[in-house]
Amino acid sequence: MAKQTRQLQALNEELADQIPERQDMELALKKYRSMFEGAVEGIFQTTPDGHFIDCNPALVKIYGYASPAELLETLTDIGQQLYVNPNRRRDFIEKLRSHDSVTDFESQVYRKDGQIIWICENARAVRDQEGKLLYYEGFVTDITQRKVTEESLRRSQAKYKAQAEQLEETLNQLRQTQQQLIEKEHLSTLGKLLAGVAHEINNPVNFLCNNFPHAQQYTTDLLKLLQLYHKYNPQPAPEIQQEAEEIDLDFLLKDFPKTLSSMQMGAERLRQLVYSLKTLSGGNEEQSIDIHQGLDSTLVMLYYRLKSKGNKPEIKVFKDYSKLPLVTCYSCGLNQVFMNVLCNAIDALKDMRSQPANGDSEQTITPSIWIRTELIDNGKYSGARAVIRIKDNGPGINDELKQRIFEPFFTTKPPGKGTGLGLSISHQIIVEKHGGTFTCNSTPGQGTEFVIKIPI
Repeated sequence: MAKQTRQLQALNEELADQIPERQDMELALKKYRSMFEGAVEGIFQTTPDGHFIDCNPALVKIYGYASPAELLETLTDIGQQLYVNPNRRRDFIEKLRSHDSVTDFESQVYRKDGQIIWICENARAVRDQEGKLLYYEGFVTDITQRKVTEESLRRSQAKYKAQAEQLEETLNQLRQTQQQLIEKEHLSTLGKLLAGVAHEINNPVNFLCNNFPHAQQYTTDLLKLLQLYHKYNPQPAPEIQQEAEEIDLDFLLKDFPKTLSSMQMGAERLRQLVYSLKTLSGGNEEQSIDIHQGLDSTLVMLYYRLKSKGNKPEIKVFKDYSKLPLVTCYSCGLNQVFMNVLCNAIDALKDMRSQPANGDSEQTITPSIWIRTELIDNGKYSGARAVIRIKDNGPGINDELKQRIFEPFFTTKPPGKGTGLGLSISHQIIVEKHGGTFTCNSTPGQGTEFVIKIPI
């Protein structure tokens, strides 16, 4: 009897020792259950064959069900019932089998009401001590709003790209129209057209360019203020926190300054084009001009033909400008000469590739144009001449063709590619209208050089 009493007493003492430990476990379970129930993100546990074991209220809300019990009872085949594309479930399982975890796995799923939403899953495979797979568990975030924003941005970018391509095509058409009009000696009409276009575009372009620095500064100030708010109030109200997540605030803070910078670059490019239009339009009256400005503006307008396209390399342009005084001339006509000569050089180079030079595989020929200016002065200012040399490293032309290049309607280009008037009109503009000289130096295989001399 005494022995049984002692055993009973020892058992009671052992149970008394286990009570605090059990109480601690119960408190811990209540704490983790509270976190599980109150989490903002959806939390789940599923079997490998596609059944939900457990889920929290946030996941129930994301999928549009009334209660966890309803979700567990209804969704009995996750791959077929939940995912819009059942293959996504198979991909999800394959990743878990390969790596035991999945991060940022995005998919489209059905809500209870049939609405399609986007979710992002982060999950892991849970195994026992022997490595046997028990279940999957993880988090689900509703990223539908972010996807809508991204899709809207993509559509906007596609729209702006299409508009930019349309604008580029329009500019190409304008350039072609310009070439055709000038080749028919409609210089005065074209000059007025270009001047009018430049005038109409100039004000809004200047408005954009002048206001972008202020917009960037305002943006910087606002972002700094927002960062200060976050620094001193790291736990904002739930409504603010939810809005920040929906608009993907971190992405916005990084991307918005880049967007402004890209827009400013585009506006500056427009301003350069407008300035070039104004310079090239000139006038039909004699005026004193800077020849270098005319050359630079022509290059700006021809940039689209100089840059690389597909497997065609970029045409390099090298400038060696000497100090020149202002030259009294018909600026529109002279700029058209520059346009014709440079277009011919580009045409001669457009089919070139970087190829071995003189059979040497270690050296290559890069399509290039050199523009050099100089002042020739024989001691009397009235006899001074401005010299413009435009040279390319194209295939060159033989003596027979060289004797005919200034003839009206003579061209070596295929039908529809040239009228044969460009160099003829250019020769007329330099020799007859300006009293200068216009000559061509060329050797087959060594490129072509046009030399323009204009009286100061």
